[in-house]
Amino acid sequence: MQGTWIIYGLVGALAIALLVAAFTDIRRRQIDNWLNAAIALGAPLFWWATGLSMWPGVVFQLLLAFAAFAVLAGLFAIRAMGGGDVKLLTALALWMPAMLFVRMLTVMALAGGVLTIVLGMWHITRRQPGRLKIPYGVAIALAGLLTIWSADAAHWYDGRAQAAPGGAVHITYSGQGTVATMAHPTQPGPGGAQ
Repeated sequence: MQGTWIIYGLVGALAIALLVAAFTDIRRRQIDNWLNAAIALGAPLFWWATGLSMWPGVVFQLLLAFAAFAVLAGLFAIRAMGGGDVKLLTALALWMPAMLFVRMLTVMALAGGVLTIVLGMWHITRRQPGRLKIPYGVAIALAGLLTIWSADAAHWYDGRAQAAPGGAVHITYSGQGTVATMAHPTQPGPGGAQ
């Protein structure tokens, strides 16, 4: 693993990019392709800095991103999600181990539901005609920021990714696939790591 300052610098850049994505989605209902590309291109630097192995680590991240894109492209096809949102989530799938990505998707769904209800009520009370456009990039950015804040990025791939209150999420890559377990913060996790 490279210096943790590099890792935290990259995660800080990711956080800034998520804030920019939220801001542009609020203003223009668009997340720019250059921003999604920058997020995606930052992932290999993050892999290098965290010491993620080519096999199975990097391969698994690429498969996760491909699977995320396939599912999300289906949502785009039925107009349930915008193209920028699909690309942003695919780029984020390159950064996060599967369990963190699933956590992020869960938070995103909850935040998106609240955002939809609030904007729907605002739309109705203002009696605006036409279809309501939800800036879902805000929910994605919020979920991404909460996820990277709640887990120690320096240990996402080495089996010591600490969750915020409630325990540790231990993520281990092995020849048999990815293993994730929850452990109480006072009990040692897999391999004695805490």
